[in-house]
Amino acid sequence: MKQDNPLKKNGYDEKIIEKVKYCLYARKSTEQDEKQALSIGAQIKEMKAIAERDDLEIVEVKEESHSAKAAGCRPVFNEIISEIQSGRFTGILTWAPDRISRNAGDLGIVVDLFDQEKLIEVRTFSQKFRNNPNEKFLLMILGSQAKLENDQKSLNVKRGLRTRCEMGYFPVKAPTGYLNDTDQNKPGNILLDPKRASTIKEMFEKVGNESWSGRETTLWLKNKKKFTTKGGKPLMVGNVYRLLRNTFYYGMFEYPKGSDNWYQGVHAPIITKELFDKVQETLAGRYVPKTESKEFAFTKLMACGTCDSGITADEKFKKLKDGGVNRHVYYRCTKSKDLGCKNEPISEIKLLDELVKLVDVIKLDKLNLIEQIKEELNRYNKFRTGVLGSKQEKADVSETDIRNYMRYLLKNGSILEKREMLSGINEQIILAKKKLFLQDKLFN
Repeated sequence: MKQDNPLKKNGYDEKIIEKVKYCLYARKSTEQDEKQALSIGAQIKEMKAIAERDDLEIVEVKEESHSAKAAGCRPVFNEIISEIQSGRFTGILTWAPDRISRNAGDLGIVVDLFDQEKLIEVRTFSQKFRNNPNEKFLLMILGSQAKLENDQKSLNVKRGLRTRCEMGYFPVKAPTGYLNDTDQNKPGNILLDPKRASTIKEMFEKVGNESWSGRETTLWLKNKKKFTTKGGKPLMVGNVYRLLRNTFYYGMFEYPKGSDNWYQGVHAPIITKELFDKVQETLAGRYVPKTESKEFAFTKLMACGTCDSGITADEKFKKLKDGGVNRHVYYRCTKSKDLGCKNEPISEIKLLDELVKLVDVIKLDKLNLIEQIKEELNRYNKFRTGVLGSKQEKADVSETDIRNYMRYLLKNGSILEKREMLSGINEQIILAKKKLFLQDKLFN
């Protein structure tokens, strides 16, 4: 005897409920409070057992490892929602309601799918939720409860961190020159790094007492002291400046960064407040504020042929006898990969000459903008014949036409046009000894 579909008793249209098609959704949360929760493999095993027991049709199993605290941040979950809307699935099988959502946005989408009769059932290990007011309300309550737990935990964590800061303990990774205490009985304790603390102190003394620049200090750390971080990497100029401005070294710290909440640390200071202030005066004296945003035509388009760093630009001004000023732009290696790089700088005028020469050797089949250039040239040819009345109609665009157009843009185009054209070259432009070369972009 044929049994009635149990979903009919809940008021579902018979066309909708021929058979619920489930997507088994297993999510491993990244949240701290769920470290002991069921793993993805265990979730899938348990839910498949339920599907077999209750004769449920699982169309597909989907796994995800994203937090459900923020709406719209789970690509797999978003994919499931889209497939429910298209009719591929009509049910979700998952371990618990909080696997689906811990935020109001995603929870609202699930309830809307119920209201649109595109979602028939959400089934968990111990509960079923269908399209009736009580069960939808219960689903929303359970999802909201999970969100409340998240919010409360976040407040508790922030309160705990604030308490630790007020006690003088730095709550995050210790800066270079210090070590985080691994003793479990002393959480948050910061120790002096016996290998690096003395060098950090010397670094401050060089800048504060001898007015060393950041670049001089970086070269001294690298070449003379052979200084490396705990990860075994040398300090770059930017890192050195960050250390020199870090108040932690004389005992004070700000947490969170930028909050203007300052605390007196219980860690041993490496330098005095007086030395720190002298360093800041030295740095301030060397800093020349920029009066306007500078834009250079050919930066970030080339690599140094000596050390593979990037190429940047500087401008220099020379006063003339008549009171005027000449502006000169030079392109040079950033030295980000080798502070001692000896690659010579080149003036923008000579660089432009080199770029024009480079046009002759560029492989046009490796030019990403080739079709755009052809289209522009064809448009110009039509303009000549249709508007200017040229008697001779130009034939198809030739290779010579393309190279001439590229030279024209380099000499007369806007900065944007020059950059767009050069960035379309599918070969790496190399600057070495004031000359430009092309190399395959596998160059490292």
